[in-house]
Amino acid sequence: MTTLQQTPLYDLHKQLGAKMTAFAGYAMPLQYDKGIIHEHLHCRAQAGLFDISHMGQGRILGEQAAAALERLTPGGIVDLPVGAQKYTVLTNAEGGVIDDIIVTRSEAGLSLIVNAACKDKDFAHLRRHLPPDCEFETCNDLALLALQGPLAVKVMAKFSAEAIDLRFMQACASDIAGVACLISRSGYTGEDGFEISLPQAEAERIARLLLAEEGVEPMGLGARDTLRLEAGLCLYGHELSETITPIEAGLRWLFKKGHSDFPGAATLAAQLIQGAERVRVGLAVEGKIPVREGAVICAADGSELGRVSSGGFSPSLGRPVAMAFVARDSARPGTRLYANVRDQRIAVQVCALPFVPHHYRR
Repeated sequence: MTTLQQTPLYDLHKQLGAKMTAFAGYAMPLQYDKGIIHEHLHCRAQAGLFDISHMGQGRILGEQAAAALERLTPGGIVDLPVGAQKYTVLTNAEGGVIDDIIVTRSEAGLSLIVNAACKDKDFAHLRRHLPPDCEFETCNDLALLALQGPLAVKVMAKFSAEAIDLRFMQACASDIAGVACLISRSGYTGEDGFEISLPQAEAERIARLLLAEEGVEPMGLGARDTLRLEAGLCLYGHELSETITPIEAGLRWLFKKGHSDFPGAATLAAQLIQGAERVRVGLAVEGKIPVREGAVICAADGSELGRVSSGGFSPSLGRPVAMAFVARDSARPGTRLYANVRDQRIAVQVCALPFVPHHYRR
């Protein structure tokens, strides 16, 4: 752990009894004393606070910021009003995904949140491709917290009148206990909640304030992953990568009609029209044996159809679930397939995503 980077909340995690793990070059909390299943169910029922300060934050400034980023993504950036957010992807020349990112429009330009493991390549990509009239800066002085769950709005109401008026994928500048923040109504759990970008120097104080509220408990990476799996959300390196296109990943809704001036546009346009040969699906697993990443998915005759990208036990449903990429002809909901797990053949059924309904405030 001594060779890993630390977030501003590292000491707080240790004080709270976190089991730490290495993730994307950082020492991060995997879980706390009550365990992953408790944290997961608590977030679904009340509220959880996640430290996501390992993620990269940056800004693209200038009048042409939106137009410039439009040319590096499937589009829709120029259409964002001030205070709105968009989930999108940076694409490569083959139509694969360099990273999935969150973009927030402000008066000055754009704020970005990128994945921790991808931030160096993302920032290099942006510096290489943004035009001279755009200024790109990294925000290494900022931390990021996520307050998620049905009680999140009640808690946030005590600290920010502006934030509670937001709807899903909107953001505002606000103040929490004297600290200037950028607060968005967004998150990675499927629950209503907020992400709070704030100065690193104030991160521990604000985290302690939020954790002191009734119903709020700290959450680790373990619960973050099970929550996003139930919500059917992509994880970079699993459902998205440089060799997986956003069409294959089921993100057709990202594409702005008529937008063709971005990397990989020709490949992706063909997939939009013809369909991808493989597609991401949900899998309801029969029995209690988890079906995890890498498991081969087969037809009844044993012919290989694809592989699991993410899988595990669903605390909310009390059974295993998984996501996989399978041949398009086998992707219809209700199709019965089989997963090879340690020399066992586990029956699975293709199902619609998400596994657990989203509770965003639309």
